[in-house]
This record gives sequence, structure tokens and C-alpha cells, in this order.
Amino acid sequence: MEGETVIFQPVLNVLLLVLLCAPVAALAVIALTKATGRGRALWALRLVMLVACFTMFLRPGIPGGATETLATDTDIVLVVDTTASIVAEDWNGAEPRLDGVRADVQRIVEEYPGARFALITFDATADLRMPLTTDTTSLISSLDVLRPEVTSQSRGSSIGIAAPLLQETLSNAAQNADDRSRMVFYFGDGEQTVTSPPEPFDGGASLTDAGAVFGYGTAEGGPMKLTTGSVDPSDQGGYIEYQGANALSTIDEQNLEAIAADLGVEYQHRSADAEPALPEAPSTTVGYAESGSVGTVTELYWIAALIVVALLGVELVRASMLIARLRHLRVRPASRATPTDGGAR
Repeated sequence: MEGETVIFQPVLNVLLLVLLCAPVAALAVIALTKATGRGRALWALRLVMLVACFTMFLRPGIPGGATETLATDTDIVLVVDTTASIVAEDWNGAEPRLDGVRADVQRIVEEYPGARFALITFDATADLRMPLTTDTTSLISSLDVLRPEVTSQSRGSSIGIAAPLLQETLSNAAQNADDRSRMVFYFGDGEQTVTSPPEPFDGGASLTDAGAVFGYGTAEGGPMKLTTGSVDPSDQGGYIEYQGANALSTIDEQNLEAIAADLGVEYQHRSADAEPALPEAPSTTVGYAESGSVGTVTELYWIAALIVVALLGVELVRASMLIARLRHLRVRPASRATPTDGGAR
């Protein structure tokens, strides 16, 4: 390809690759110099195989196939309720609310490509589960394994307990990259299970450019399964009970609307039969990466891989022939001398 420059994307640090391959290459060169005849040809092939492996590990490629990719230059903080009520079974009929949270986060990730995401969860305490990152695969994986607090350890929780941590996360993001916008999405049911009033979120309002508060649950409520923290499915049965019947968790939209008002964002009651209405990212942060194009790479490592496979085939054929020869020698009867009848005894 005339005019194209080969680039390398090594799977490991190049120095480490050299340290791994150089001793083996040195041994192969020594064996090659000492071998004669067919043995020299075999060692030459083995040296070529080693060079092909080293080239494959370097992952050579040619830049090409430029495509335009929309990039959202914004930081998005997700605040997720992990109290026992987040698994109340009134989402899409009788599914846990957490399923709805996961689906909505997936939709947010798709809506804002290139954004950085942070994940805060809260129950009795608030935790920064994931700092700002563009690794959305890890974000989705974290949500997939997310479980509510252990029922036996629950002592009540406040829907605003994450407010100080959210403000700190937004403040750090603003200090580190003040040219980026910031969005906040809150996911919960609004149930306040401690006697104190919820902590206000207004401290993060000046640092929030857009976002939404999503509410999950129904006025009728849904039962909540016991959570033990065990990975054994047999230990997960049963529901939280109150006065001999299943305890029901109901949504408190008034509390959720108050959180939305503090942050200066819209509140939405979420249901499985409707897509979330996501706000547009601030226009100053949306554009095309690298002046309109992000280059893809045409991988070339497969050429080296084919060479390795071919040479391994040669080695396997040779080994099979040697094994067959050894087996033939093993079963071949030994020749024995028999005495003649006419001779003297």
C-alpha cells in the first residue's frame, strides 16, 4: 500500500517482549550454528517461527478506514440506590427495579458516546464504586454484579446520603477539567427509611449542567426479596416480611422531585413500556473527535500468525513421522539364528 505507514500496537511493553524472546532466539542461533544438514534447516525454520511470534506480539497494522465518530466531551455521574427497596418487584410487572436501572444506564451510555462516567451507590453509606472513566464495559459489568445491601445489616437509609460525595466528585471533575461539562443522573425510589430529613443536593447544582432524576416503583408497591450476600442461589429465597405479610416498598415521588429541584434537572417516573427522555448534552461539549475523523487500523498480525501455524504444521508432521518410525521399530521382531539339522551336535 503505497504511502501507508505501518504502526505497531504491542500487546506488552516492547522491552518486555524483547526480554522474553531474546534468550530463546539466542539458543536457537547457537543450535543453528552447531547443526548440520537437515538439522540446520529445522533450526532455521524454528528461528523464523520465533521472529513471526515476536512480530505478531507487536501487532502491526496500517491506519485506514477513517470514520466520523461523535464524541461527548462531558463527565456523567450516576447515583444509584442500592437499598433493599431497589429490588422491589414492581418493574415491568414483577421484575426488580434494579433491572430498570440497568436498562436505563445502558441507554445513557449509548446516548453519550465518548463521555466519562462515574458510579456512586448508596444505602446506609455512599460509595464511589467507579471514578470517572471512559471504560463503559467496566461500568456495565459493575452494574450487572451490583447487589443491594444485606437485609440483616440494614439499619435504615437516607435518600440524600450521597449528596456530599456527589458534590465532591463534581468538584474534583471541575478542577481537573474545567472545560468539560458535567451531568448527573440519580436512580432511586425516594423512600426515606430514617427519621431525619433527606440531605439536600443543592450543593452540586452549580456544578451540574444537565441530567435527570429517575424514579422507580409504583404507588401499589412491590415485595422485596431478602438479600444475604451469599453467592449461592439457594440462600436467596424468601421475602422481607412485616406483621406476617410481605413488606411492600412504594415510590415517593415528592422526595424525588425535591432532589431534581435541588440539582436543577428534570424528574421522570420510569416504566418499562417507555424509553427514558434523555436531555441533550451541552452543545459546547459535542463534536467530532479529532477534527471529524477517528482512524481505524487494518490489522496485519494475522500474516505472522499464518506463518506460525504453517511452521507448527511442519513440526507436527515431522513429530508424527518420528513417532511412527519408533513404533515400527518397537514391533519389528528381532532376527534370531536357527541351528541346522545336519550339523554336528
